[in-house]
Amino acid sequence: MMTLFILALLIIIVLFGVKNIRMQFITRPVFSFFKKVLPPLSDTEKEAMEAGDVWWEGELFRGKPNWETLHSYGKPTLTSEEQAFLDNQVVTALTMIDDYDIVQNRKDLPPELWQYFKDEGFFALIIPKQYGGKAFSAYANSTIVSKLASRSVSAAVTVMVPNSLGPGELLTHYGTQEQREHWLPKLASGEAVPCFALTGPEAGSDAGAIPDEGIVCRQEFEGEEVLGLKLNWDKRYITLAPVATVLGLAFQMRDPDGLLGDKEALGITCALIPTDHAGVKIGQRHNPLNMAFMNGTTQGEDVFIPLDWIIGGPQYAGRGWRMLVECLSAGRGISLPALATASGHTATKTTTAYSYVRHQFGLSIGNFEGVQEALARIIANTYQLEAARRLTTTGIDLKVKPSVVTAIAKYHMTEMSRDVLNDAMDIQSGKGIQLGPKNYLGHPYMANPISITVEGANILTRSLMIFGQGATRCHPYVLAEMETAAMDDNEAALERFDSLLLGHIGYAARNAFSSVFCALTASRFNQTPVSGETQQYYKDMSRLSSALAFMTDVSMLIMGGDLKRKEMLSARMGDVLSELYLGSATLKLFEDNGRQHDDLPAVRYVMATRLHKAAKALEATLRNFPNRPVAWVMRALIFPLGNHFNGVTDKMAIDLVQGMLKPGPARDRITFLCPEFEGDTSGIAEVEAAFIAQFNCKQIHKKIKTAQRNGALPKKMSNLPLFQLAHETQVIDAVELESVLAADKLRLAAINVDDFSSL
Repeated sequence: MMTLFILALLIIIVLFGVKNIRMQFITRPVFSFFKKVLPPLSDTEKEAMEAGDVWWEGELFRGKPNWETLHSYGKPTLTSEEQAFLDNQVVTALTMIDDYDIVQNRKDLPPELWQYFKDEGFFALIIPKQYGGKAFSAYANSTIVSKLASRSVSAAVTVMVPNSLGPGELLTHYGTQEQREHWLPKLASGEAVPCFALTGPEAGSDAGAIPDEGIVCRQEFEGEEVLGLKLNWDKRYITLAPVATVLGLAFQMRDPDGLLGDKEALGITCALIPTDHAGVKIGQRHNPLNMAFMNGTTQGEDVFIPLDWIIGGPQYAGRGWRMLVECLSAGRGISLPALATASGHTATKTTTAYSYVRHQFGLSIGNFEGVQEALARIIANTYQLEAARRLTTTGIDLKVKPSVVTAIAKYHMTEMSRDVLNDAMDIQSGKGIQLGPKNYLGHPYMANPISITVEGANILTRSLMIFGQGATRCHPYVLAEMETAAMDDNEAALERFDSLLLGHIGYAARNAFSSVFCALTASRFNQTPVSGETQQYYKDMSRLSSALAFMTDVSMLIMGGDLKRKEMLSARMGDVLSELYLGSATLKLFEDNGRQHDDLPAVRYVMATRLHKAAKALEATLRNFPNRPVAWVMRALIFPLGNHFNGVTDKMAIDLVQGMLKPGPARDRITFLCPEFEGDTSGIAEVEAAFIAQFNCKQIHKKIKTAQRNGALPKKMSNLPLFQLAHETQVIDAVELESVLAADKLRLAAINVDDFSSL
């Protein structure tokens, strides 16, 4: 037996150790196999891959995350200028917002708010200072949009669009000096209002399929014949289009007459066109779920523009797809996650308050476990949203373009927002469904599907982008192997592939061993950067990271190019990556907050959820893996003792809710994006005031309850007579009576809803 083992070992050493033998019997046949099974990269896919950067998601995807790297990214902070803007201009804007009037009556922002946004630079957050902009960080941009969104989605969207994918960002990164000097000061001052026309009836999430065309031709322009483009387009869903003065346009550029060279199809190109230019048509408004932000259509028929109107000049002809992919991080990583996080902060602030002041069966409804189950999800999702918002904007502020991370943020954060609002509606019930000035949930609830569908529909983001792009970009070998397989020089390709193959085999073996070893040892030997309760979360995430890396290698080997078409399978593996990213963000927020003890209930709940969902996604992939024998082997290596990531317990939910049904720093940390300000008469301020007043009367209510249990006061009596009787029987004194009467008045105001003589 030992002889056979030694012989087998020697054969393996010779096969892999002697290059000529390895090349003949391993590298060459494997290379031939790889050429057949590896998915080919289309030109648009290749551009997308090259445009994005690999950031923290690369660590998670490769099976051995360096947690010190995560901690080294630093804590996102605001400059004194950014903080002053939030304390002054943003607060002033909030006092000017009456969202019920904006949505239900005006169908637009009031003129004075439009002007204030322009005058105070709300449309210039990302524009460099030399052109009159603010040059604020991604974190500041996100915080500003979130605070506005806590009071009005329509106002927030109006501000976020000029600071997201559009002329301002594209000009800043790619514009010629002449273009920047002409347009950026106008955009910064609000003299020019921008929109960007990308989506059309035949091109939504598949932006690469844009049918709109620009044909290179010669035509007279401003009295002389120039080389330019004849454009035809039909776009829809374009935010700010109805009020825009300058239009960013994406189109397919073609040169059928060879006026620029021998290439006819130049590719997607972006140009900047004044909306009063001949032939430009701004169409009618859309009605996006009754929200009041401007959204509509634009068309153009035989619109001639000079080549100099291409963003970046003629040298950027055909480079629009890469430009768009690189700049999508603002919409996916800043703006839409900011809206989602605002929903969480608002729902947590109002629903904890409402659950405390709303009584049924003689108790605050927050004491009922059925309510606590939903309320715990709201609080935990909000903690997660805030964590993901901070980590994602940190990456953007580090000047990386983490396209996979921003896709994760866009999909999961907007879906969490939907869950948060559904749970908040369930708890607040009638308070949430009766629209009026008091209602702070109705408009965000109505608007939520907008975030789900824009900047890449969520279904396609999950099923195609997160894993599809992540597997290729984040893997240390696959992209290089795909490039090698496409090389024209077969011998040079074979030589390069040989070195890649050895590294890839070692990488796969390490992840397979790590996966089974961690499973058998409960991850206790994995490294962790911290001590205390949270250290096990780092260890468990490292285990699941190695399992994902191992499963990815096996899946790509078995299915090759077919994996792209197995969307349900690849989406589940993308879910594992996403859960690991979200868990990383949670642990980093806990560290950034100074490891606050009162954050631990939220961290426990969130991390139990993340680990459970990641393991569940791995299990679902194994259950549906098409090659059953391979699936059995993977299961034995990933879950040799079964899946013991069981998710949250009832105690976790109860502990989390009980800590949040009182004022305190932990509650403040995940509700600060729903701010309070002097003179606020909104429904949010109303329910918060009632909550504080009721909490401050806690001991008085305790006296009354004790007297009821002792028989000194009747057990069933409405509040006002009960309070009066408690005073008369000296259970409470005059000052206490005044306090409970005032608090109860606020409570009744908070639980009441608007009614109207007519609608």
